[in-house]
Amino acid sequence: MDRLHEIIEHCKQNDHHSQKLIYEKFYGYGLKVAFRYVFDYELASDITNDGFVKVFNSISKFKCPDESQAEHMLLGWIKKIIANTAIDELRKSKNRPAYIEIPDYVWESKETGVSSDMNVLYKELIGYIKKLPPSYRTVFNLYVIDGFSHQEISRKLGISVGTSKSSLSKARNSLQKFLHKDFSEIEK
Repeated sequence: MDRLHEIIEHCKQNDHHSQKLIYEKFYGYGLKVAFRYVFDYELASDITNDGFVKVFNSISKFKCPDESQAEHMLLGWIKKIIANTAIDELRKSKNRPAYIEIPDYVWESKETGVSSDMNVLYKELIGYIKKLPPSYRTVFNLYVIDGFSHQEISRKLGISVGTSKSSLSKARNSLQKFLHKDFSEIEK
């Protein structure tokens, strides 16, 4: 989107056509973010839609002084809003995990220049993360993938900093065991 900065400015003026362009361009990205927290397609879709409502309701707060960084900054902002929306949903449902098969097309990258090997690795990583208990998975996503500090995670999830650190450590150990097991099977 060469004119993304201009489209964002139109969104700030509540231009529905510009909002539709942003929504259609970044919906898949938002859905991937939601899927890191919940594994029910309908729920992830609802979270993504709710997240975009929040994006458009607060887009006037979005600042991007460098037009060349507009897409990068917007992606980060969308990711943060959808991750927070997913966390709110998990809190409402008391971290009840939903294990429903996710359609393969969700994981397909629409980005050009991304190798098929990277797509395979991404799918494998998501598969391992899906195996984690919900509390470990949420802390892992927030800390490793979304870049939140343990203090921020503590506040968002209503847990202690120590519990956040412990959950992250247990998530990493579990992921290492999954990887070790898979590599052991390959060597046989």
